[in-house]
Amino acid sequence: MAKYKIPKESPSEVAEPAVMYGAPVFRSYAIKDEYRLIKKAREGVKTEVFYSLADAINMPEKTLASVINLSPRTISNYREQKKFLDPNYSEHLLKLINLYDLGEEIFGSFEEFSLWMNRPFFHSDERPMDLITTPGGVDLVYEEIEKLAQGYPL
Repeated sequence: MAKYKIPKESPSEVAEPAVMYGAPVFRSYAIKDEYRLIKKAREGVKTEVFYSLADAINMPEKTLASVINLSPRTISNYREQKKFLDPNYSEHLLKLINLYDLGEEIFGSFEEFSLWMNRPFFHSDERPMDLITTPGGVDLVYEEIEKLAQGYPL
């Protein structure tokens, strides 16, 4: 009786990287529970999460760094030294991830959400993008998007 030969590339093997298409790497950091978010922020977030978010939302790293009130050089140094972000920066970054996750869900894409983020609020000169430079501002914009999703005018 002849031995069965297993082909080198079995049909059960994946020939390309097994990635969830359309689901950015940072999605695993979208933490909706405030306690868990604070706990994760206190542990610190890897700088790679910062770069993943910047890539996913198509925001220049320099701009994202200024949003979380860090210099681009500091982020670069943290990356080279494989340091985690400090709790304050981690919290801000995690809240931004939640915001952009919700924004993509409600607006359908990061591009559409970015357009909305750069339009002035109703009866105001301020844009949502101007408000996200603090964690409290991120919370405010998040609440406004939730209202918008429920049909409230802004």
